[in-house]
Amino acid sequence: MAEPHDNAMLAQLTELESRIAFQDDTIETLNQLVTRQNDQLHALARKVQQLSERLEQMQEPGEQGNTDPANEIPPHY
Repeated sequence: MAEPHDNAMLAQLTELESRIAFQDDTIETLNQLVTRQNDQLHALARKVQQLSERLEQMQEPGEQGNTDPANEIPPHY
């Protein structure tokens, strides 16, 4: 016959196993979220780099006649 002490130990063990399973699920969910956010962050960093390069190209006077509007003389002069 099981003693009350054994029943208490079994209940504690069951509770600990349940908590560990819940924590494992939470950790996996958080890991997936962090991985997805990391991918998004890298994609945004690439996009910012591309936009920065494009802006620099637009600001450089070149063969296409790109000039800074602030340096142009207004047409009424």
